[in-house]
Amino acid sequence: MKLGITIMASLMSFTILAQERVVPLYDGTAPGSETWTHEEKINDHNQWQTRVVYNVAKPSLTVMLPDPAMANGTAVVICPGGAFYALSIDSEGLDVARWLNGKGVACFVLKYRLVPCKTDDPTREVMLAGAGLDGIVAPIVKLAAADGQVAIGHVRTHAKEYGVNPERIGIMGFSAGGTVTASVAYKYTKETRPNFVAPIYLQYDWALKGPVPSDAPPMFILAATDDPLGLASHSVALYSDWIKARKSAEMHMLAKGGHGFGMRKQNLPSDRWIELFAEWLDGQGLLKK
Repeated sequence: MKLGITIMASLMSFTILAQERVVPLYDGTAPGSETWTHEEKINDHNQWQTRVVYNVAKPSLTVMLPDPAMANGTAVVICPGGAFYALSIDSEGLDVARWLNGKGVACFVLKYRLVPCKTDDPTREVMLAGAGLDGIVAPIVKLAAADGQVAIGHVRTHAKEYGVNPERIGIMGFSAGGTVTASVAYKYTKETRPNFVAPIYLQYDWALKGPVPSDAPPMFILAATDDPLGLASHSVALYSDWIKARKSAEMHMLAKGGHGFGMRKQNLPSDRWIELFAEWLDGQGLLKK
């Protein structure tokens, strides 16, 4: 009996590992950061009280595929947030992917390039940056947005391998990851155009903007009114820009949730945000096989 349980557990672990793997986004050094020598690290004791990845110099995708029996062909690149200093890799990345896998969606968690940290606590460095934060992150946003475009291009190029429909590839992101998402929604090529976008409590001022594209993808926007960083208005501004251009958009402004809630459970309206997102995906026909 014990042997059977051990074998079953081993098989389950093998299945999970087989469906989760990390692939580099670029062959060789990422363009624009050729001189970077810092190494990616993890911090799980910080002011944000969550595990974060920092010092990303070599962008990558963590591939998380659903059970083939449930797969519906839809894929999404997920961009965790962290003020471009870190990535909240669990509640805004891996946990989101696991939930969406349960809906048959193939997920690709993006580790995009970040501000090089001088210490082992990126969350503290964000606080110390103060009013200078905008200037520090500006050059990094361009690199991170490029990573977002390349990520979509990678998934589309390898669509058959991943079992996804090349015309059902989207991108979503949280906070700074929402900035990446919005930037990609504005600037893309035929190969890197997202079929849908979902910026969650984004920082819109940092986004790389321009005229709303004539073939702009449908957009799902969500944030909390009580966001302590004052970013609720950023979501409203993006929504306004999209509908002024007569493009498809749906926005949810939750009464409570704060900032950075991701998949955290707080017994607040924000706890079910991902269900709203799934309902939107379903309405777009993206959860159907």
